[in-house]
Amino acid sequence: MISKQILALSSSRVGDEAYLESAAASIKNFLGDATLQIAFIPFALVSKHYYKYVSDVQDALKDLPHNITLVDHHNAKSIIEQSDVILVGGGNTFKLLHDIYKAGILEILQDKINTGSPYIGWSAGANIAAPTIGTTNDMPVIEPQSFKALNVFPFQINPHYHNQKPEGFNGETRNQRLFEFVKMNPSVKVVGLPEGTALQLKESVLQFFGSYEGTLISAGKDNAKPTTRQIKPGEDISFLLT
Repeated sequence: MISKQILALSSSRVGDEAYLESAAASIKNFLGDATLQIAFIPFALVSKHYYKYVSDVQDALKDLPHNITLVDHHNAKSIIEQSDVILVGGGNTFKLLHDIYKAGILEILQDKINTGSPYIGWSAGANIAAPTIGTTNDMPVIEPQSFKALNVFPFQINPHYHNQKPEGFNGETRNQRLFEFVKMNPSVKVVGLPEGTALQLKESVLQFFGSYEGTLISAGKDNAKPTTRQIKPGEDISFLLT
């Protein structure tokens, strides 16, 4: 049986660290030492400075033995099909999904991941591993063909998760927004990933990693009131896969 390999990182940076500094260590541990061909999808970037984006990623991961190739609209299908690994950067989740549909690569990505090709994404790239992008923090700067995403995880993800409410602020907290989601979608759980945390799926085991606790948000019993529980660093949360 082929098992999926997924590394979903909350963010590209943790605090004042350099770009992808912590992520590089996680990626190295996830992929191992073999030289692999990595297809980098930059479509979450609204400015479309894709060559600068891939250059920054290549520089940040220069100590890893892998070859990172830019995916653009004219070569997307062939680059992805020839790659060993899919790498998806952060930015705006609506723009990312819009361009994935426009390039006609959603099903190709799903097939690659479902047949064992490693998938790594941070921020928006983590968001699209879920069934939909309904729990992104981003503004809908462009309308994708659908909110349906890769659906390689059966639960939702909320990267950059935090639930602070500044004094005098009258808007909704993150939890209140995510409570609205599970209220409307009671069969779907949400994992809140604070910056500096990640989900890793390997050999059918899903683990939560990082320096902070995560948060699991679920619809309450009989959809009465949503509930939360903390996820400990290193915890096996494979029950979310069923």
